[in-house]
Amino acid sequence: MSKLNKNYLCITFLIMLIGWGSCLLCSFNGILLNDNRWLYVPYLLGGLSPTIASYLALKSNNKVTNIKEWLKNIFDFRHHIFSYLMVVIMAILFILPQCFISGYEKGAPLFAIIVMIPVMLVGGGLEEAGWRYILQPELEKKYSFPLSTIIVSIIWWLWHLPLFYIQGVGQYGQNYFAFGINVLGLSFALAGIRKNTGSVWLCVLFHCIVNSLMGIYVINDKIWGNITATTILILCSCALVKINGKMKIFK
Repeated sequence: MSKLNKNYLCITFLIMLIGWGSCLLCSFNGILLNDNRWLYVPYLLGGLSPTIASYLALKSNNKVTNIKEWLKNIFDFRHHIFSYLMVVIMAILFILPQCFISGYEKGAPLFAIIVMIPVMLVGGGLEEAGWRYILQPELEKKYSFPLSTIIVSIIWWLWHLPLFYIQGVGQYGQNYFAFGINVLGLSFALAGIRKNTGSVWLCVLFHCIVNSLMGIYVINDKIWGNITATTILILCSCALVKINGKMKIFK
């Protein structure tokens, strides 16, 4: 593993453990997030740990000179319409099979996605400033695309673990294994987007759209929907990477 990845992961997990570890200790002692709004400070700190670690690791390794350059590298909005279309289709391919197979409950109205997508920048999207900006491309320098993606998915899955034990957050009490299956599929989708377009922003956008859709279509906890959606995303991502390697349709 490269020095940059080691620095990035150490900082990410250190900040996450400080933030979510504090929430976890409070939860075990009956101090709950919903009743104590000040707990949102360490909760958000943990959630933003990949983002914060991204800048710190890149800066310390002389990969960026300042925040302005870092932000410019992340928010690269100018891409082919096919690239944006790929992001939307991949998000639909994630949510639709689960709706059909597992069933769902209605959450927020569909039009709310206009507001939810920007909100989800903090609610997950900005994680991509680390996972897909640093971790995935650095691993691909040494390992194959599929193996690199599997490694990222395992690390990403483990990073989420504390949330399943903090009362008051969305993941509390859910099936961690089923969540891991979704993480694998999403990791391939995000890695494919990064590989095909070279864009961190499109990964951020995909993450925001997926999280928003999950607030609109609240999927029932049935594992076959997760498996189906993940299988589709893996196959589509690998196929698109192979096709784009020959035809360059997304750049």
